[in-house]
Amino acid sequence: MYNFDFVSEGLGRGTNDVKWDTCDPDVIPMWVAEMDFPAAPCILKALRERVDKGIFGYTEVPASYYESVIRWFGSRHGWTISREQIIPVQGIVPATSIAVKALTNPGDKVVLNVPAYNCFFHNITNQGCETSESRLLWNPALKRYEMDFDDIERRCADPAAKAFLLCNPHNPSGRLWTREELVRLGDICLKHGVMIISDEIHCEIVAPGKKYVPFASISEEFARNSISFVSPTKGFNIAGVQIANIISANEDLRRRMDRVINIWEHCDVNQFGIVALQAAYTDEGAAWLERMNALVHSNFVMLRDLFAERFPAVRIPELEATYLLWADFADAFRPAKHCEGAAGQEGKTVAEYLLKNNRVRINDGAIYGGPSGCRINLACPEATMKEGLRRIAEGLDLLIG
Repeated sequence: MYNFDFVSEGLGRGTNDVKWDTCDPDVIPMWVAEMDFPAAPCILKALRERVDKGIFGYTEVPASYYESVIRWFGSRHGWTISREQIIPVQGIVPATSIAVKALTNPGDKVVLNVPAYNCFFHNITNQGCETSESRLLWNPALKRYEMDFDDIERRCADPAAKAFLLCNPHNPSGRLWTREELVRLGDICLKHGVMIISDEIHCEIVAPGKKYVPFASISEEFARNSISFVSPTKGFNIAGVQIANIISANEDLRRRMDRVINIWEHCDVNQFGIVALQAAYTDEGAAWLERMNALVHSNFVMLRDLFAERFPAVRIPELEATYLLWADFADAFRPAKHCEGAAGQEGKTVAEYLLKNNRVRINDGAIYGGPSGCRINLACPEATMKEGLRRIAEGLDLLIG
């Protein structure tokens, strides 16, 4: 049985790893969306066997690959997908760019919730389009962020709005959108002729007792009015193998995306990604995920309880999905005399202070469109989490305490 608590700290150092090799050795990296853990043993075994063959030529995606995707999402998530609906690509970021290019023209608007995954902004503006940003609302009673449906409808009613870029589950708020929320969003988009692009890369990382709902699984209408992206890379910590899938039940949309893929030459995928996906989407992969999700939830509870006791003014949402915690410091700075000038850039102040003085790195929320917040990565062994929280608390005691 895989034990996540016995992973050596800093295992990624010396591998050209962005998370580890861009930080000094004394820094705990709790920032970029990558786990501290090696990939699941079933993936490592499959990759070793593939390497031992010694042939690394041009690659054709085999039928077994598509069967793995169809079986996994059908049995695990109740989403019926057919072979022709699947378009393999190198990753979620290229997939998002492909979809935006296929659905819009320069000058169009793409609606999205903010804070948002930082690459979304570039995916939109690089196409010459404009972001139409609907800010998530804080629900203090439920301790979660929610969509502002009135604002979303107003933005979707704009004739320039052509697409809604959804993140399901949501990075960085940690929300696992309910079926009811997704239905309401889907109905608004259908009403106004707005196509939904749904990034569902975080779908395997959910809190115990929670259930991910694929947007396209809700109804045939929604399936035909959407493009979804899925990948094992986030849930199984294999971003470097670069594999993802675009899925759409709409033949015309697939044709348009194929056209973009060929124009921009995104046609080939990594042969190791093909192997890794098929190994991940198995019973062994599912068992590894269950243990990983339990550890992430335990780390979240540790953080939540510490902040509730020592920094109650910091807004900490219940983490329903992803291993990324969004902490909002807007209210926490108001009484702090020595933090004057931090208003509007609380996330930057906190992130820079903790890195410089406490040697722990977290993300400044400004890049996600939420400058009062910070994003904290919880996908680490318990011992690393305890030390990271000790350093964070030590810093916050002086900064906002």
